[in-house]
Amino acid sequence: MTSIREAYDTYCAQYGPPDRIEMMMCDLNAVLRGKWLPGEDISKLQNGDVRLPLSAYAANIGGHEVDETGLGSIANDPDGVVIAVPESMSAVPWASDKVLQVLVDLKDENDQICLLSSRNMLRKMLDRFEGLNLSPVVATELEFHIIQTRETSSEAPKPLELSPDAQCYDLDAMADQQAILNEIMDTCAVQGIAADTLIAEYGPGQFEVNFHHTNDVMHAADTVILFRRMVRGILKKHGLGATFMAKPYADSPGNGMHVHVSLNDGENRNIFSSTAQSLSPTLGSAVAGVLSSMQDLQAVFAPHMNSFRRFQTNSFAPTTPDWGIDNRNAAVRIPEISGRGARLKHRICGADVNPYLALTAILGGILHGLEHKLTPPLALEDPACRPAPPLEHDWKNAVERFANSTIAKAIFGVPFIEVYSAIRRSEIDLLRTPVTPAEYAYYLGRM
Repeated sequence: MTSIREAYDTYCAQYGPPDRIEMMMCDLNAVLRGKWLPGEDISKLQNGDVRLPLSAYAANIGGHEVDETGLGSIANDPDGVVIAVPESMSAVPWASDKVLQVLVDLKDENDQICLLSSRNMLRKMLDRFEGLNLSPVVATELEFHIIQTRETSSEAPKPLELSPDAQCYDLDAMADQQAILNEIMDTCAVQGIAADTLIAEYGPGQFEVNFHHTNDVMHAADTVILFRRMVRGILKKHGLGATFMAKPYADSPGNGMHVHVSLNDGENRNIFSSTAQSLSPTLGSAVAGVLSSMQDLQAVFAPHMNSFRRFQTNSFAPTTPDWGIDNRNAAVRIPEISGRGARLKHRICGADVNPYLALTAILGGILHGLEHKLTPPLALEDPACRPAPPLEHDWKNAVERFANSTIAKAIFGVPFIEVYSAIRRSEIDLLRTPVTPAEYAYYLGRM
């Protein structure tokens, strides 16, 4: 494992000493919080001399403390020790000066990574698979929109000028943004982000990046966090904006994060592979586990109010927990059932998710299916298939279902669920309180 000093020295050998070090901690909303450290003060980070409040993990989406979490001012707001992730150190090419960025976590008073660390939650899930001599292999696909710069934070997004309303796989749309898209891909190479293909997606100014499959699941989650930051930084440099909001336009497809998952055994064999023309028992159980837990875990896959706008008929997002062979309407699509490529594709998450928690939930559902040898329902293409109960459309109901879910508690633990649910409830109160422009438009002059 690379040390902090070794990673720092590697950066300096290529770019010279940094002007500053940007320490980035992922909170439960997948917002990066942290500090800037003078570039020459790497020893402070190396020696554990940098602190951040533990409550920084648990702010609501507006950045406010949530008393119900038991953290922050009501608990004297204790600090945690900043611990760097050396392998995440990289240059920031879009910055105007020399910047070294690094992901960090916090250790608590017991010298343990804080239980609210999303990265550590995923690490615990991966440890469970390792205990079974199994290794998940994942690949993610991430959608985003390029938008015009907004004057205020409450201004609605506007697509790029001359963007077609429907640009799916449109090569001209790619060519129109060639300079930006090339810079994104070049920066991926600089930052060690294993981007594969980039396409124009359906919506105006919408694009999708596919990342290479990997058995380094933690790096796959890091990649999503770092890519989102990078795209926003590059677009800002070009006088534009970017959003991974789940549904930025009411009448256009939203942004999703699709996740491919397979499982290798100790001999590096894909245990999902079947020699028959049907799912292997292990892939069937994995699918069943993911489907049976999908509604209970929806508050992770769709964490925010806007996330639930994706779950609409004809919106290109699944609305029921179902599955099918190579079926793009299904919540779980099976692209291949044999060979190295045998896998499931989870299609529920919005691009606004916390990727560490999303992968933890997906893998937890798979593990649940394997441990209980669950059998999947009939596939969508089966004539005898009957519609499954729909996914939740109400944000509050989804949060309360998660808060009381037995399988969620088995995956995340009760203390984590209590804090996560408190944050979501705070966000619900925050966003349901203001009177909306739509209410003024329809009610003010008529009532």
